[in-house]
Amino acid sequence: MHEDDFDEFYASTVHRLSGQLSLITGDREEARDCVQEAFERAWLRWHEIRLADSPEAWVRTVARRLAVSRWRRMRNATTAWQRKGSDLGGHLGEMDGPDSGSPDRMALVAALLQLPEVQRTAIVLHHLCDLDVAAVAEETGATLSAVKSRLSRGRQRLAELLGEPIPDAGSTPTIDRPNRTVTR
Repeated sequence: MHEDDFDEFYASTVHRLSGQLSLITGDREEARDCVQEAFERAWLRWHEIRLADSPEAWVRTVARRLAVSRWRRMRNATTAWQRKGSDLGGHLGEMDGPDSGSPDRMALVAALLQLPEVQRTAIVLHHLCDLDVAAVAEETGATLSAVKSRLSRGRQRLAELLGEPIPDAGSTPTIDRPNRTVTR
């Protein structure tokens, strides 16, 4: 039965997707909300989505797009408040930091939040979700060269932010999963 398939899919992916999106957004609750809404949308179309190559990628993409839409609405609200002279504008766009975690995880999340959204998304999808460059390009709608550039620039900036040696142009740095640090 399709309902059982969805229940199993949800149970096996919800925590992983929430964790991945929280690294992109920097806000665990926002990530959970977006992932839940994405799962609601998946449920409504489950008869189609369950047949996709990667239903998990579909949910992750929808959740990420929902987060971007929320950021835009928040940014627009902040701009509107600032135009009206309200002192609330500065608080509307602030993101909560991670609510728990090791110092290394908190340092990684803080560094990721300083990257442009496209670089942050590429790094999380490639290094933490284990997607290859082609899959990142497909999921984000970017070209392969754009993804490679975002990864390269993002890794270099992360190395700077985390106080690691900046990788040589020819080396391929990776993110060490247990410590969440950039290494060569």
